[in-house]
Amino acid sequence: MPAKGKHRRPGNNPLARRFIAAGTGGAALALPMFGATAAEAAPNTAPSAVVERAVTSPVTYSVVAGDTLSKIARTHEVAGGWKKLYEDNRKAVGDNPSLIHPGLKLTIGAKPKPKNEAKAAAKTAVKTTAKAKPVSAAPAERADRSTRTSLAPKPVAYADNLDGWIKEALAIMAERGIPGTYEGIHRNIMRESSGNPLAINNWDSNAAAGTPSKGLLQVIDPTFRAYHVPGTSTDPYDPVANITAACNYAAARYGSIDNVNGPY
Repeated sequence: MPAKGKHRRPGNNPLARRFIAAGTGGAALALPMFGATAAEAAPNTAPSAVVERAVTSPVTYSVVAGDTLSKIARTHEVAGGWKKLYEDNRKAVGDNPSLIHPGLKLTIGAKPKPKNEAKAAAKTAVKTTAKAKPVSAAPAERADRSTRTSLAPKPVAYADNLDGWIKEALAIMAERGIPGTYEGIHRNIMRESSGNPLAINNWDSNAAAGTPSKGLLQVIDPTFRAYHVPGTSTDPYDPVANITAACNYAAARYGSIDNVNGPY
């Protein structure tokens, strides 16, 4: 037990030994010293040494040996990287972005065309196409077409009466080389049927033989079939078919319907 009134000499506190004096001008401040392993570096709040450059306007860069699109994009800090650089210069580079040669001119920082401007250009192209006039035919072609049109025969409309039937029959006979005139045909029709296309003879020898004479020029069926003119009706009562068949028969037997002046 210590003596009364005596104080124990304080021992050296281990913690105290870990304090050092720090300061200036003799004023000391006791600071704790910690192990080096517990020290932490203060966060670096200084701005980054690399500052992204903004390309305010397009510039032209000439490729040198050893360049790649990736390297150029990094060097010039192209937003979008090498893909953007390739997209802006695809026409100059070609289909292979890995193949660029020294001296090739690249545009860096090309600005994309505004959407409104692109739409306006598209509308203009559509309007221009819509307004384009078809190319007119060359003068020679127009002249040739005009000649063909003028030479094409216009269809003739014949009256549905005796006059029209004779005229239509004469046109067909002219194409086939069958002789005959309007007067010769008309004269024989008036004698044979009086102009009735449905006339039939049921009392003469032909009728007695079962082949009565029919139509405008009173032709029997065997004769009609033998001298029928192609392109006309196969009905012996048809006026034009009857006239052309009768005139074809008369041409073969008498030389022409004009030479017939009685029963034939």
